[in-house]
Amino acid sequence: MSERRRPATRTDHQNFCLVEGWTERLRATSERGTHHVNYELALPDGRVLYTRISHPVDRTDYGPSIWAHILRDQLAVTAEEFWLCVDEKTPPDRQGPQVPVESIPAGVVRTLITEARIPEAEVRAMTRAEAVQRLADFYTTGH
Repeated sequence: MSERRRPATRTDHQNFCLVEGWTERLRATSERGTHHVNYELALPDGRVLYTRISHPVDRTDYGPSIWAHILRDQLAVTAEEFWLCVDEKTPPDRQGPQVPVESIPAGVVRTLITEARIPEAEVRAMTRAEAVQRLADFYTTGH
């Protein structure tokens, strides 16, 4: 269920960037541009987002079409995430995919499946320690 909100303004847009910790991008001359305030944000997954706010940064609101574009393509958030950040100062969760701490190295998995002939489902069910021990057993005893 989507709650009806007032239209987003340039000030809301800037507040979002400030709360989330976006960095203002300056020109090569270390000055602001004359038509826009530009921001960038490096994400944990390696992407860099860019957004621009037209001067003056004021209470002028955005139309629905341009606002949908800004949310989707520049800020990469939902409207709910945006308003939570602006109204409650809660930045969006931009954590990258978590790699399991106990993942089995790919070479161990490959060797257990192809050389030790252990079924893939059985290897997937093993912990890292179990897989390494099975590999050591395979190399020392041959099975």
